[in-house]
Amino acid sequence: MAAPVRWFVMLCAGALALTAVPCLAADAADSDSVTVLVTYHSLSGSTEKMARAVAEGARAVPGVRVVLKRVGEVTGPDLFSSDAVIVGSPVYWSNMSGEVKTFFDNWQFKFGVFPEFKMRNKVGAAFATGGQVSGGKEVTMLTILAAMLGNQMIVVSGGGAFGASATTEGDSPGIDDKELADARDLGRRVAEVAAIIKRGARNNSKE
Repeated sequence: MAAPVRWFVMLCAGALALTAVPCLAADAADSDSVTVLVTYHSLSGSTEKMARAVAEGARAVPGVRVVLKRVGEVTGPDLFSSDAVIVGSPVYWSNMSGEVKTFFDNWQFKFGVFPEFKMRNKVGAAFATGGQVSGGKEVTMLTILAAMLGNQMIVVSGGGAFGASATTEGDSPGIDDKELADARDLGRRVAEVAAIIKRGARNNSKE
């Protein structure tokens, strides 16, 4: 092989090697990253404020990517590419809002999660806002978690026994710092659990 040709081949091989290393590193980073979908319905802005605090808590965990969307904006790829889904709703007549119920109905009728249980083993959690202390926030969170359990998801709590919640009327107008802290705690715990589960699944696949 002539010297100029041999030099050119060596130069190209070196360039390919240099470009391949970042690609491999990026692939490894992608496999380690966790995606948390935080989705909600909000008219007054209270549930949206809680959702942003939940997202903030999830982002505090290294290697976590957060997608924050209203329930009406969520797509099938958003659901299926996520490692965890946190759903928030205001309390309407002691239960989740109609928009959030429609969101869960869409899991089957629009996104086709069944019969393959496409959300199986993803982490799920709930948060809620309501005007009164005993207006139905726990029922709302439990019905959200029940929908996730029906899809064979792994549900967790945080910020409270069933998730994070806030009272927005009477002696506690708006969302206070304690309630925002609870929302951040929920987001952080979901992200941490999702990372543990994803890491465990990856290690099992290598055995």
